[in-house]
Amino acid sequence: MEMENETSELPSAEPNETPTDAVAAESSESSAPAAEGVAAEGVAAEGVAAGLTIGSAVPETALRMPTTIRGRIDKHGTAMGTGRRKTAVARVRLKKGKGAITVNDRAFEEYFPVERLRLMILAPLVVTEMLGKVDIAVRASGGGINGQAGAMILGIARAIQALEPEKHGPLSDGGFLTRDDRMVERKKYGHKKARRSFQFSKR
Repeated sequence: MEMENETSELPSAEPNETPTDAVAAESSESSAPAAEGVAAEGVAAEGVAAGLTIGSAVPETALRMPTTIRGRIDKHGTAMGTGRRKTAVARVRLKKGKGAITVNDRAFEEYFPVERLRLMILAPLVVTEMLGKVDIAVRASGGGINGQAGAMILGIARAIQALEPEKHGPLSDGGFLTRDDRMVERKKYGHKKARRSFQFSKR
């Protein structure tokens, strides 16, 4: 008798509806709101991508123009930029050409025999796709070969920025427009160098 009562309490399916059909109907009803939510999220994402909402991201195609241009252009159309590193100063003159580079009236490869320094100096031209399209003349003074190379990088980047301000984005992202202000620390009295003390002899 107890088994008969338990079986009679179970909900009976419709005459024309099988148990599998009931399960499928329930799953479709539960998935409908989820599908609507996904569709709404897709529409919102499309709106953000199209720039229709307030506070949406700036398109990547937008140009980043400089707020301050350190270089200048003379009356002949030659861009000039000055770079400094440690105690070295490099005055750069850049104009449209075939890619000739001279430093203190000497060939670029002769003045900088180390390939690492040459690659560092040419980096601003590579990122702006101007390598082989401009002629560069540099007057470098002070410091050593590494300091002059660093000064040239900054001077070339400033000259490119003055000639074509729309190239500011790649130059800024590469860090070529930032002045490296690291300098040697000055010597102190009572010391042999900036931090080094004189040798102490007890006897």
